[in-house]
Amino acid sequence: MCGIVGYAGAPDLDASALDVILDGLRRMEYRGYDSAGVALLTPEGLVARKRSGKLARLLQSLHDDPLPRSNTGIGHTRWATHGAPTDANAHPHLAAAGRIALVHNGIIENFAALRAQLRDEAGIEFVSETDTEVAAHLLAQAHAACGDLSRAMQDVARRLEGAFTLLAVHADVPDTVVGARRNSPLVVGLGEGANFLGSDVAAFIGHTRRAVELGQDQVVTITPSTVTITDFHGNTAPGREYAVDWDAAAAEKGGFPNFMAKEINEQPRAVADTLRGRTDGEGHLTLDELRIDESVLRGINKIVVVACGTAAYAGMVAKYAIEHWCRIPVEVELAHEFRYRDPVVDSRTLVVAISQSGETMDTIMAVRHAREQGSRVIAICNTRGSTIPRESDAALYTHAGPEIAVASTKAFLAQITACYLLGLYLAQLRGNKYHDEIAAILADLRTMPGAIQKVLEGLEQVRTMARWMADTRSVLFLGRHVGFPVAMEGALKLKELAYIHAEGFAAGELKHGPIALIEPGQPVFVIVPSPRGKDSLHNKVVSSIQEINARGARTIVIAEDGDDEVLPFASEVIRIPQVPTLMAPLVSVVPLQVFACELATAKGLDVDQPRNLAKSVTVE
Repeated sequence: MCGIVGYAGAPDLDASALDVILDGLRRMEYRGYDSAGVALLTPEGLVARKRSGKLARLLQSLHDDPLPRSNTGIGHTRWATHGAPTDANAHPHLAAAGRIALVHNGIIENFAALRAQLRDEAGIEFVSETDTEVAAHLLAQAHAACGDLSRAMQDVARRLEGAFTLLAVHADVPDTVVGARRNSPLVVGLGEGANFLGSDVAAFIGHTRRAVELGQDQVVTITPSTVTITDFHGNTAPGREYAVDWDAAAAEKGGFPNFMAKEINEQPRAVADTLRGRTDGEGHLTLDELRIDESVLRGINKIVVVACGTAAYAGMVAKYAIEHWCRIPVEVELAHEFRYRDPVVDSRTLVVAISQSGETMDTIMAVRHAREQGSRVIAICNTRGSTIPRESDAALYTHAGPEIAVASTKAFLAQITACYLLGLYLAQLRGNKYHDEIAAILADLRTMPGAIQKVLEGLEQVRTMARWMADTRSVLFLGRHVGFPVAMEGALKLKELAYIHAEGFAAGELKHGPIALIEPGQPVFVIVPSPRGKDSLHNKVVSSIQEINARGARTIVIAEDGDDEVLPFASEVIRIPQVPTLMAPLVSVVPLQVFACELATAKGLDVDQPRNLAKSVTVE
């Protein structure tokens, strides 16, 4: 949610601050936003420009009325929380008679009291409806009192409650950008003769791959040659430097019509890269990132997965595998409900927090609650240096590369893969599986990139079907066992992208109510389990297909190659390769992703930036 960029560069560099900031804002458009703005320190003083709507409106304004050249500035794309998406509510917000500019990501929970105090005691007249403008005026007061912008930011940060990242510049403090973070992402980029700040590394990846992660409750001050980090009380604080393992080219569309299509096609590599380097010379799993004593992991008696949205469905898939392999009970909790229901967790509970960005606020708060109760926490995350892995006891990183589209695809498959690695590691550690059994499962996992690629190469039927279904108003999805979370993920993708009613059900629930929704012509996707195996649910799901087919529904069946029992009852059959049951989600979800992407495209919708959604939900 929201994109933030800060830049301080030497005067002799070719790049101007405006060019760097706009480049960063373009790269972070995927986060979701409804207004954009910039503020620059120039020889003529501080200048700012902001516009509601997409970045193109701001760019047009800057083209029609150019700003003076600058070496220092800040930029912002806003996702409205306090106040409508208008020019007045867009960031930056100004204070001190236009000499301070400030941008903000997050929510300041005590802004109403602070706003009233500023109005009543200082006579401040506010020109926006935002909580951000309060922070700008507080910073102006603090700077007037102490004369030091970094110290002023520390003073202001201590007064604010909630989640926030703040960046500010002052006309009297040249070549300097000051930032602060609490419960909201901010990362530093280290360049040659320039330094950067951003909501994530996408803000500066076109200029440097050296980054520094900031901790909780820290203030950072950058100039072209220095980076200074303190806590909110002014004490020097450490920052950990790391290298970003992808470059600017990875964030470009690469010839695909949208980022989502590109990321769907990158899924074989995402799974392969997440599996790579996880075993030693004897084939034993060695998850070096799991810095928890083995005796602790052997002693756990319950696992709780906390996540939101697509990541929660990845956790639901993982539940089936981990319970089967490890014989440990696994609960899957929506992170935003977890701490509010007083969950029963203790020192023998392992909490697994799943988040693509590592900045999902609901999941961050769940992690903190779990650790307060004495639980150990393992993060499964795609973003190094982000908050969730930093605040967890250990992290297992997926290697999906940057995911730009708001609707998650390759991160979902990488999360399932990482969860499977965790489950197998626990089974190895606890002796639930023999070495040769784990080796066989890993061998099956390593065939999955090829199986996913095979699915991707045979989906023209799905694309054609999606195009002629563009006027569909409702789609249902059914699945059993690991197919159930896949059904819910398929429905979620359609809701996110096409803005139509879609529901995922456990197929066994059909007769317990949902069958009332079936009417002639109703499209129903059914994920059919493999007919192989003594405990297969195949026949029960085929019976469900018969029931809905008899009521005139249009049945779109996802079934294994060679499964001909579904043919008499299916309007369409989408084929997937034969794979082990627990790995079926890695292939069965792919047609549902492509269907949603293609249907939304046929409706003329923005696939990468669906309305009302942001990539990272950084407020609770």
